[in-house]
Amino acid sequence: MKIARTTTPGLVVGIGHNADPETKLPIQAWLKSVRTVAADGDAIVLAPDAGAVVVEGELAVVIGRTATRLTAENALEHVLGYTIVNDVTSGDRNAIDNKNFESKSGINYTPLGSWIETEITDPENLEIIVEVNGAVVASSGTFNLPSRVVDTLVYVTRWMTLEPGDVVMTGSPNTAAVVTPGDEVAITIPEIGTLRNTVR
Repeated sequence: MKIARTTTPGLVVGIGHNADPETKLPIQAWLKSVRTVAADGDAIVLAPDAGAVVVEGELAVVIGRTATRLTAENALEHVLGYTIVNDVTSGDRNAIDNKNFESKSGINYTPLGSWIETEITDPENLEIIVEVNGAVVASSGTFNLPSRVVDTLVYVTRWMTLEPGDVVMTGSPNTAAVVTPGDEVAITIPEIGTLRNTVR
């Protein structure tokens, strides 16, 4: 069942080191400003002088009830549902910005699905398709994440408490693509829908 996302989350948590299994780096979380959250159809405004910008198609977990020190056995009991997120990144800033502040803080740098799918039974096996201007540029899925969706929730709640409405982005399993002004980005998770945004 799809329900509308009507409020801005209190927290948006990103998961680093969860893109390429070859890196063999431990999972690491970081916070993304809720002021970067945008809706389906909103324009992504590229930060000036930021260099190359990439979009990253990801599954986002929406928390349903207070979650602290979750386990693999009970983590999904604390989930309201799932949506699509586009974790936009000014990647060229990463060399001098190891806290993900400059690279992740642009206007509308976190398009988040306007709906939440509550009936997904297996978040570990969802396809993610990224299109730019109608052409598929990346195709992968949560089945390619080095750390499972459940593992990300266990890790995050080991260190902090999540509250209802908070969002955990689960990582980009090789679903990134470079964009430039004028591009239209569409990220599809078939069980959820499609998130569309233009770049300017």
